[in-house]
Amino acid sequence: MDQLLQYVKELTGGVCVAFSGGVDSAVVLSTALRAGCNVHAVTLHSPLHSPADPDGAKVLAQELGATHAVLAIEEIPAPILDNPVDRCYLCKKELFSRLWDYTREQGLAHLLDGTNADDRKVYRPGLRALGELGVKSPLAELGYSKEKVRALAREFGLTVAEKPAAPCLATRFPYGTRLSQEKMAKADQIEHFLRERGHKVVRARIHGDTVRVEVPARSFEELLNIREELIRLCHDLGFSYVTMDLEGFRSGSMDVGLSPNQP
Repeated sequence: MDQLLQYVKELTGGVCVAFSGGVDSAVVLSTALRAGCNVHAVTLHSPLHSPADPDGAKVLAQELGATHAVLAIEEIPAPILDNPVDRCYLCKKELFSRLWDYTREQGLAHLLDGTNADDRKVYRPGLRALGELGVKSPLAELGYSKEKVRALAREFGLTVAEKPAAPCLATRFPYGTRLSQEKMAKADQIEHFLRERGHKVVRARIHGDTVRVEVPARSFEELLNIREELIRLCHDLGFSYVTMDLEGFRSGSMDVGLSPNQP
């Protein structure tokens, strides 16, 4: 923690933290507050995110005693909604450009995010956009893995220390699938249903009229116990088929075949 604290202390002129409310950005924000920085926590919210995300981020920011704002992006540019393979690059470029506008309007000198070192080992085209925009990622730059970040969060007493990752809803669809708020809301509704029934790590991947549910292999039996409820919900939402992925939960399962360094 001393290394991270020292990194943030050297950032003079104030910082803005892109604050999703997840464990990574919470550790960055908590460190900036401990360092005595003039810091704003800003939650980016767009149609690609679950409607519940800003509320959770606001509660956590209040717990930490941080100045918090929600930057709402009402419309997503058409090229992003086409869900191309470089969607994350296009999206990060759009959202963080607007976040830089906020940062400068507030007279802050630096923009930070919660990218960790493990994120650089998988397909994350959005990281290229962050680099082009001059966003600082202290956790990644210092080599902090997700495991180390969670350990820090526990040390800080953060309530999100064990919170599962929650990437944007576009990741529930194969590349090339035209995205819509209606489709993404259905995926979000299915995941919300499952989380309410104890499945904290879950993805509802949508392939046309088929829902492919991912949960960790250890949770297969619990999922099967509620299969009739789940099937009924998915059918009510207009899906013809409901499947359980026998490989279990895999972060980035839509990125199979894509390398970390692919443009």
